[in-house]
Amino acid sequence: MNELLIKSDGIEICSESFGEQVHPAILLIMGAQSSLIWWEEEFCQRLADTGRFVVRYDNRDVGCSTTYEPGQPDYTFEDMADDAIRVLDAYKIEQAHIVGMSMGGMLTQMIALRHPDRVLTVTLLATSNFALDLPPMEEKVMDYFSNMEAIDWTNEQSVVDFVVGRSRILVGSKHSFDENKVYQLAKEEWKRSNNMASMNNHAMLSGGESYLARTGEINVPTLVIHGTEDPIIPYEHGIHLANEIPRAFLLALEGAGHEIHYDDWDLIIDSISKHTSMPN
Repeated sequence: MNELLIKSDGIEICSESFGEQVHPAILLIMGAQSSLIWWEEEFCQRLADTGRFVVRYDNRDVGCSTTYEPGQPDYTFEDMADDAIRVLDAYKIEQAHIVGMSMGGMLTQMIALRHPDRVLTVTLLATSNFALDLPPMEEKVMDYFSNMEAIDWTNEQSVVDFVVGRSRILVGSKHSFDENKVYQLAKEEWKRSNNMASMNNHAMLSGGESYLARTGEINVPTLVIHGTEDPIIPYEHGIHLANEIPRAFLLALEGAGHEIHYDDWDLIIDSISKHTSMPN
């Protein structure tokens, strides 16, 4: 693993790479409120071991990348989509396979339409284009996030407890919840974050609508991976994406929630490896 702090257009983006740069590139984009560590190091290395050059990075307002005052994000989803291109430019990658989780999957769709010349394939994990007729998140998730005002964002234990609780409600029935591992990841999140409270800015962002309304125009091979028990972005969203995007293939993770669970890593890594080996 090698770290690179990218300085571009007045912002800083923290990134890390795995594998040899001569191999085909996979860019991993994580979801809202979550830094690059949630693409776990072992997952990234195992993906790199399939003969890929894997890059993960912190979005704005999480981890070691540029943060903004809580409640005052001075950027849009379009800016975040362009950040991915800044990362590719920094590594001198002309084209990459883009893999996005949740909000990262939304950004991946935007990148495929906004910068089609830079994209070889896309993989959309637990995400959506948020068409109006799709089901909402489950009530238990809304209830959990409705209590965020009680969190002391200056207190490590308060924040770690929130992050662990968030992960707990997102796991599907097929998998056990590894509280110790999530606790350690949450502590790492706290340790490397410039400002934990700033992650809430992701819920206030605007933009992207004009691109998400055009997902049917995505013109690269697309793999949709979705848990059948996802409580934040229900499985129907994954079905819709797979039907909407030409040449898309849907991989259902039976009994999985809004997660990249260790028990599914073999299937996910193998599927991404095969998908990114396909000729365009």
